[in-house]
Amino acid sequence: MLRFVLRRLIWAIPTLLIVTFLVYVAIRLGTNPAEAYERANPRANEAKVQEYKELNNLTGSYVEGYIGWLTDFLSPLWGGEGWQRSIVGSREVWPEMKDAMANSLRLGLTASFIGITVGLSMGIFAALRPGGLRDTAVNTSAFVAFSVPPYVSAMIFQLVFAVLWSKWFGSSLLPTSGVYPPGQQGFDLGLMLKHMILPVTVVAIQIIAVYARYMRASLLEVLNSDYMRTARAKGISERRVLVNHAVRNSMIPVVTVAAIDIGAILGGLIITERIFQYPGMGDFFLTAFDNGDFPQLMPFMVIIVTAVIMFNLLADVSYAWLDPRIRLG
Repeated sequence: MLRFVLRRLIWAIPTLLIVTFLVYVAIRLGTNPAEAYERANPRANEAKVQEYKELNNLTGSYVEGYIGWLTDFLSPLWGGEGWQRSIVGSREVWPEMKDAMANSLRLGLTASFIGITVGLSMGIFAALRPGGLRDTAVNTSAFVAFSVPPYVSAMIFQLVFAVLWSKWFGSSLLPTSGVYPPGQQGFDLGLMLKHMILPVTVVAIQIIAVYARYMRASLLEVLNSDYMRTARAKGISERRVLVNHAVRNSMIPVVTVAAIDIGAILGGLIITERIFQYPGMGDFFLTAFDNGDFPQLMPFMVIIVTAVIMFNLLADVSYAWLDPRIRLG
C-alpha cells in the first residue's frame, strides 16, 4: 500500500502543475487582472499598472508568467516573501485566506460530521425493513430535503428564527450572519456555536438526504448478494453479518462520495456562506472573483485542487481497509 500511496503522490505533482497552469490561463483570460487592478485603483498611473503586472507575473507569455507565479507561490519554502497582496486595500493574501479557511473548515466539518452520521444511520435504518413504513418515511424525507435548494432553506430559517421570531417574542432566537456579533473582541465559543447553528443546519440537511439514500441503496445491494446468504447459511448471527459484512462492504461507494465532498469543503460552501454572510472560503472566492483579484484567486484554486486530489487518494486507500479483497499495488 505504501508503494501505491507514493506512486499516487508522485503523479499528483504533474496533475497539480497542469491544472494550475490551466487555471492561471483561465483567470488571465476571464478576469483580465490588469484591468481589474485599474478598476480597483482608479488613481493608479501607467507606471503603477505596469509594476502590478510585473509583480504578479502578468507580462510575457502564459508559460513564462505561470513559471514566475509558481516560483513566487513556492518561495516561502526557501525563505522568500511568498504571495502577493490583494488589489483592494493591498492586504496580505495569506492571513485573510487562512481565517477564511478556518471558518469554512469549522462550518463544513461540523455539518459533514452531523450530516454523514445521521444520514448513514437513517440509510441503515431504512434498508433493514425495505418497503416498510420506516423505509418509506426515510425515502420521502430524504427526497423532500434534497429537493429544497440550500438558498431556499437558508432564507426560510432566517425568516422564521430572526424576522418572525422577533415579531412574535420581541427578539430573534438565532443570529443570521457572521461568525460573531459586530464589535465582538476575542474568542467566545458559545457565541461562535450560536452563529453556526443555522448555516450548519442548512448544510447538514442536504448531506443527510444524500447519504441516507446512498447508504440505503448500497446496503440493500449488499444484503441481497450471494456472499451474504452464504454467511447466514454458516450460522453466523444476523448482528454479526450486518456489522462485519453488510455495513462494512456497503460503505465502499459511500466513502468515494464522502472523500470528494469533504475535499471540496475547502472550496467553501458558496451559497450558504454568502446568504449568512459567513466569512469562509466561498465568500472569499466570490469577493475575489467580483474584484478580479488575481493574487487571491490563484492561491484559492491551488488549495482547492490540492484538497480534491489528496482526498481522492484517501478514498482509494480506504477501499483496501473496508474490503480486504481489494489490493492496492
